[in-house]
Amino acid sequence: AVAAARTADPGDDLTSAMIAAREEDGDRFSPHELIGTLMLTIIAGHETTLNLITNAVRALCTHRDQLDLVLTGAASWTDVVEETLRWDSPVSYFPFRYPTRDLTLDGTVIPQGTPVLAGYSAAGRDTRAHGPDAARFDITRTGTSRHLSLGHGAHYCMGAPLARLESTTALEQLFTRFPALDLAVPEPELPRHASFVGN
Repeated sequence: AVAAARTADPGDDLTSAMIAAREEDGDRFSPHELIGTLMLTIIAGHETTLNLITNAVRALCTHRDQLDLVLTGAASWTDVVEETLRWDSPVSYFPFRYPTRDLTLDGTVIPQGTPVLAGYSAAGRDTRAHGPDAARFDITRTGTSRHLSLGHGAHYCMGAPLARLESTTALEQLFTRFPALDLAVPEPELPRHASFVGN
């Protein structure tokens, strides 16, 4: 209903801007694609940042030495956020992408239009990119910004600066107020919430 209303009567908002952009170059979203993109934009801005913050809290509570580094000023909250993005991405898989032409990737042909589901969170644990200790949570690690948690290129997250700001602010305020914060149960007993995309 919102998309139809904004098509008929554009306003100064994201939905109107997306409708205008799709109509400018003749490469139109179908109504279904427009709704899907709008839903992804709204959900991504909430769920992924929530996942990032909770993943960082869990990591700091189970790696007290790393929490001590940031509480004593030996590392920053930005370091915590970037290492969490690398170590435990808030999104495991990105929704399907569809190649616009046949694509050859490492000798395998992916035909045009074939759904592709990339498990890009694994890149953060790649020992070729992050060294033999890639599975270790270390907020002093250099090069943590080499993760793919926020996408890459044309698919880079447009909300990345806001997600980083919200996460660093939330973590700093939480642990300043509750420096002894800990998990209520041992980590293996934490319930995992099943999600096709989120982590």
